[in-house]
Amino acid sequence: MKKGDIKYLAAYLLPICAMIGIVFPFHFSWLTPIVTFLLIPVIELFTPENQANLHPTEVNQKSKSIFFDVLLYLNLPLVYGILIGSLLVLSKQELSPAQVIGLVFSVGIILGSNGINVAHELGHRTGFWNQLFARLLLLPSHYTHFTLEHNYGHHAQVSTPEDPATAQLNQSVYSFWWSSSTGQYKNAWVIQKKLLVSQNQAFWSLKNDMLINSFLQVIYLSALFICFSWKIALWAMAMGIIGFLLLESINYLEHYGLLRLQKKSGRYVPVKEIHSWNSNHLLGRILLYELTRHSDHHYRANKKYQLLDYHTKSPELPYGYPTSILLALIPPLWFSIMNPRIPEEMRLKAKYD
Repeated sequence: MKKGDIKYLAAYLLPICAMIGIVFPFHFSWLTPIVTFLLIPVIELFTPENQANLHPTEVNQKSKSIFFDVLLYLNLPLVYGILIGSLLVLSKQELSPAQVIGLVFSVGIILGSNGINVAHELGHRTGFWNQLFARLLLLPSHYTHFTLEHNYGHHAQVSTPEDPATAQLNQSVYSFWWSSSTGQYKNAWVIQKKLLVSQNQAFWSLKNDMLINSFLQVIYLSALFICFSWKIALWAMAMGIIGFLLLESINYLEHYGLLRLQKKSGRYVPVKEIHSWNSNHLLGRILLYELTRHSDHHYRANKKYQLLDYHTKSPELPYGYPTSILLALIPPLWFSIMNPRIPEEMRLKAKYD
């Protein structure tokens, strides 16, 4: 591990803010949303982007360093500790409605940023423990189907009309929340059935991940209602919804309006660096384990997060992820900023399709 690698410890900034909000809910229940959507955007406005890539001699060292893996695994106890701690506070302390909502939003952000996002990274890796950790991190956000659909669906169909996780030109983020979340869930079942057929497995089988995921989801929700009151259980469910809406907001940014062109045969051109929006804002890169270098992730999906590169061909978001999410919440403003940045041939394809 080199000195520069320590910067990835900043990925725990938001969990620390959430823990402060749990310990001091009367004063800091809104700390995590404020840091995420106010402080970080301001910092990114006054800090330069970092477009540097690793030197070839660094790639081998960083690919084998266990430090980067441990940083991911530690998110499992962090996420569940924050979730349980918040539910205990909500059940035992008399908080105002504003304080309750602040705490719910805070934990929801953690479920999305340090839950689903880390699960996304681990879900791309092989091995029992990586897949188990990914599934457990997705559970509180009600998104256990994500890994299956993302790996077999999204990465195959990205930047095409067939991909529900690709936002179309002039589609609002609010419309996208619904179309993407429902479309991905339906796709996950379709993919699972095809996999079972190809493996000659029955529907009622341990090979049916969607069935196992659904069973785990029922157990999780049941545990909430058994261990807490119905009101606290509903708050926990709301935290999960905020978590996956944060994910879908990020999905919205990552491919908005970008389309792969079709060959004369009707097949789409292969996925390249130009089919995902990229962001080099350093703080956002660290907080999301380099997810913002999304162009290279789709170009080479087997790369670990610490190895992702910047490509000059990739379309660039004008702002970091938190600022971009805020802009997307105002559709006319988002369209006016982003539509002119979409390559002309892609805009024309979207217009006439």
